[in-house]
Amino acid sequence: MSKAKDKTKIEEVKEVKEVKVDESTESKESKKSEESNESQLYYFYSEGCGWCKRANPIVDELIEEGHPILKLDLADGDNRKLQEEVKKEYNKQCGTPWFIDASTGNEICGFREKDLILKWVKGEEIPAPPRPKGPMPKPPFHEASQKEVNQWKKDYEKWSEDNKHLPKIQTVDEILARPRPKSDPPRPPAPNANEQQVDDWGMEYKKWADENSHLPNVFPVEKMMERFKQRQTQMQQQQVQQPVNPNMEGQQVVNSNKAGSKLTFDQRLSSLENKLDKIINALGV
Repeated sequence: MSKAKDKTKIEEVKEVKEVKVDESTESKESKKSEESNESQLYYFYSEGCGWCKRANPIVDELIEEGHPILKLDLADGDNRKLQEEVKKEYNKQCGTPWFIDASTGNEICGFREKDLILKWVKGEEIPAPPRPKGPMPKPPFHEASQKEVNQWKKDYEKWSEDNKHLPKIQTVDEILARPRPKSDPPRPPAPNANEQQVDDWGMEYKKWADENSHLPNVFPVEKMMERFKQRQTQMQQQQVQQPVNPNMEGQQVVNSNKAGSKLTFDQRLSSLENKLDKIINALGV
C-alpha cells in the first residue's frame, strides 16, 4: 500500500513538472513571438532637418496604412544612443533622415519619395542615388564676356560627359536661359558680428539686390536684417545668463559663450541660410 502511494505521488510530481515545463516553454515562445513582432524598422529624424520635414508626412501616411515604422527623434538621448548602436553594428554612417532595418541593416540614407520608402519597408534594397564626379562648373555671370561664356560651355560639356550617369542633366542652353546674377551675393555676417557689421552687410546686400533686380525671389533685405538683429539680442541675453566660474579665470565662460553663440546661430538662422543657399543654388552661384 505504501509503495502504491509513493508511486502515485511520483507520478503526480512528474505531471506537475511537465505542466511547469510546458508553461515555461509557452512563456518563452510567447516572448519570442512578441519580440519578433516588435518593429525594427527605424526612422531617425531631427527637428531642424529640412529633408526630415518632407519625409515626416510620408512616414506618417505609411504608419497609418499599417506599416510598422518607428519614428525616433534624435532630440531624445535614448534615440541617439540607439542610432549609435545601429551604426556601430552595421558600420553605417548617415545623418537624417535615416531609414534602417535594424534586423538586416537594409537602409535608406536621405530623403526618398513614398514609393521607394514603401519598397524599403517590404525589405527591398534601395540603391544610393548616383553622385556627381566633381562639382558642376559655375555658370557665367549675367553680362559676362563671350570668352567667359565659351570657356564655361567647354567646361560644362566635359562635366556633362563625365556625369552622364546622372539623371536630368540640363543642357548648356537651358542653363544659360535661366536668370543669372551679375555677381556673387555678400555672405551673411559672422555669428558674433556686432551691430555695425550687420548694418554694413545690409548695405552691401541691398546694393547687390538692386543690381540684380532681374532675378526672381530675391529675399528682402529688411527681413534679413530683422533676423540678424534678433540674433544679436538673443546672443547678448545668453552671454548675460552664462554662469561665471572663478576657478577657470574666465576661460570656461568664454568657451561656453562661443558654444552658445554657435547654437543660437544654427537654430535661429538655419532657415534664413537655407533660403539664401536655395537662391544661390538656383542661380548657379
